[in-house]
Amino acid sequence: MATFTPQGRPLLIGSLPLSDHARATELVLAHTPEIPLWAQLPSNPKEGMVDQFLPGFPGLVEDGEKAWIDATSEAFPEEMLAFYEAYLTVSEGGGDIEASPFAISTERARGFFALTDRASSLSPLALKGQITGPVTFGTAVKDQEDRAIFYDDQLRDIMVKHLTMNAGWQARMLGKSGALPIVFFDEPALAGFGTSAYLTITEEDVISALNEMAEAVHKEGGLAGVHVCANTQWTLLFEAAIDIISFDAYSYFDKFILFEAPLKAYLDKGGIIAWGIVPTGEKADIEKETVESLYEKWDAQMRTLEAKGFSRKALIDATLITPSCGTGSLSLELAEKVLALTKGLSEKVRAQV
Repeated sequence: MATFTPQGRPLLIGSLPLSDHARATELVLAHTPEIPLWAQLPSNPKEGMVDQFLPGFPGLVEDGEKAWIDATSEAFPEEMLAFYEAYLTVSEGGGDIEASPFAISTERARGFFALTDRASSLSPLALKGQITGPVTFGTAVKDQEDRAIFYDDQLRDIMVKHLTMNAGWQARMLGKSGALPIVFFDEPALAGFGTSAYLTITEEDVISALNEMAEAVHKEGGLAGVHVCANTQWTLLFEAAIDIISFDAYSYFDKFILFEAPLKAYLDKGGIIAWGIVPTGEKADIEKETVESLYEKWDAQMRTLEAKGFSRKALIDATLITPSCGTGSLSLELAEKVLALTKGLSEKVRAQV
């Protein structure tokens, strides 16, 4: 597994409110040149966080804006067999993942190719990709009976392997530039873990799925991260084979640090925290904050952890400065301010390094 010391560098989370991928890529590079990501543009209906990763799933039916998995169709057994054959060819047979069916299509992720086409002329430390995590994907995608596929053992196994291969493909393609590949699993649904909505999803289910995906990224020499944009049972992620945990430090710092001992153990084993302290949720919060005000908030959080025995230097070494979530639903003006705040706050934090 790769090692990486971020030391307060800036990183972005996924989406931007643009329709032009070249422009979005330039905006990313201007604010996070050391660790740029490929931009998701939700203005393109094919780039929704679930729709983007549906192609290649056995039984997939798309009808206008609706999509589901029909496991009762005549074609499903043959498609499932072809899927597992392709999976085994890559995972156990030494097949080339680049030439496999698990690649993202240009139609669904133009931002990926806009970034990788530029990568050879850049000298980044790392390149970041992202994919919808297994809990969010598996509870959002439904079968022919309108039941979430996560609750069907067979479809869940296919789903995890489908996402695993895509994450591995991203890591392979991002790493071809010589930069460290980083792949985030976006998991907003984990905010509901433990509630009645997901009562039958166990900790073992979540950790097993995340670990399978992370292993594919590690196999390609990359780092695996999980982004949760609200509160969750953080011990799940501390215990999983995840290298980077991305959380909303602007709104949920007090909840995050309730897991003091697991957090310390996670950092001691080399874990990284993506400190989502630049707000993206409320317009008023974005408008009122400055680099100075966010630095004061971040500094107060550091002092809180120092009082609990954490080393400030060790915390900064293991910190990425990020927005609390993506900016795809914001106005361009607000999104640009979020990016500027992220860059400016990172520079101020890194002045301590």
